[in-house]
Amino acid sequence: MFHSFFPKPKLFFASGAIWSLICILIWYTVGPQVGAAVGLPPLAPDQKAPIGLAYFFTPDNLWFYLYFTIFVLIFGGVWKIIARDHPWVNWSIWGSAFIIFIAYFAVQTSVAVNNWRGPFFDLLQDALARKPGITASQFYLLQLRFLEIGFVGVTLNVITAFFTNHYVFRWRTAMNDFYMSKWEQLRHIEGASQRVQEDTMRFANILEGLGVTLINSVMTLVVFLPLLFDMSKHVADLPVLGAIPHSLFWLAIIWSLFGTMLLAGAGIKLPGLNFRNQRVEAAYRKELVYGEDHADRAQPLTVRELYSNVRRNYFRMYWHYLYFNVARYSYGQLDAIFLNFMLIPTFVAGKITLGIWQQISTAFGEVSNSFQYLVNYWPTIVELLSIQKRLKAFEAAIEEEPLPEIDQQFIEAGGKEELAL
Repeated sequence: MFHSFFPKPKLFFASGAIWSLICILIWYTVGPQVGAAVGLPPLAPDQKAPIGLAYFFTPDNLWFYLYFTIFVLIFGGVWKIIARDHPWVNWSIWGSAFIIFIAYFAVQTSVAVNNWRGPFFDLLQDALARKPGITASQFYLLQLRFLEIGFVGVTLNVITAFFTNHYVFRWRTAMNDFYMSKWEQLRHIEGASQRVQEDTMRFANILEGLGVTLINSVMTLVVFLPLLFDMSKHVADLPVLGAIPHSLFWLAIIWSLFGTMLLAGAGIKLPGLNFRNQRVEAAYRKELVYGEDHADRAQPLTVRELYSNVRRNYFRMYWHYLYFNVARYSYGQLDAIFLNFMLIPTFVAGKITLGIWQQISTAFGEVSNSFQYLVNYWPTIVELLSIQKRLKAFEAAIEEEPLPEIDQQFIEAGGKEELAL
């Protein structure tokens, strides 16, 4: 699944993660000083970020674009040397780097919108309070700035969708070519044709969505956590807990990690059940296909037994999804009121304006949603894991290793899925 597209995937991803941490560490320690030294200094502490298109061309943002390019060229250049004979090295290295960059740029559009929210909603609050000096032209100007940000967002969404479609299809092609080159070793595995054609297609399509979303989540944390850390100065006290330094920062982390652990624990059985579901459906479908050409196949007793396996597994899945959904939707309902509940003392004390509340709410929501990646996408992750289990049998056959336990159980059962409740 991975070594067909990425060179030495374990080393590649491990080195990529370490290199990314080094880049982040340098950026948040000496990065601003180096940027100032090359003539691209950060904004002064009392200087507000520009609103609209100008935000993307501030000196500190231009410095980040240059910084990112330099570190990517170093990492990619080393791997081009290490994996010069790999057929997909350009797509796996430079394509991945480009996806990470446009994901970061997409997060920057969210920051630009958040910067816009403050002055817009403060102006709205003043207008509703009938303060003198508020004019329609001020609102029109802010709407124009919002359209500038929206235009950047639309352009990025189009580019992201187009490029990731091609990127993921190349990955599917790499898997397909690799598996077909080993077809003689794989053809005896149950459902081999389906795994090569359908599972690689589904694996690629699901990764397209999950992968881009995961990168966006990581980039959102990198960008918004410092903002939330700084915005905590507007919140002095919390219900029950009282005054906590950088309270919004810690609330977002703790609340989101709680939701992640809750949903991961509630849904721990779902990947295996989804995998078994694919197996019983495949066995039922295979018998029906044989019955189209052979009169002695797809007999009522055989089909009834195979369909009963389908029914049993679905009913088992429904039960496990029942308590998973109880946890999922209950947490989602509490999440909708959590921040406002924590801000009640701040509201009562009148310590924030409407614009600041909008900025806090947006930043908290971005960080919270990023930490809740597993919460929001767990059903899709479950489907991906079940496909990965099927493709692992291919990996075992190619490496001449024993098949995964669940495939061995299927073979020992004579091709009939036995499911114990």
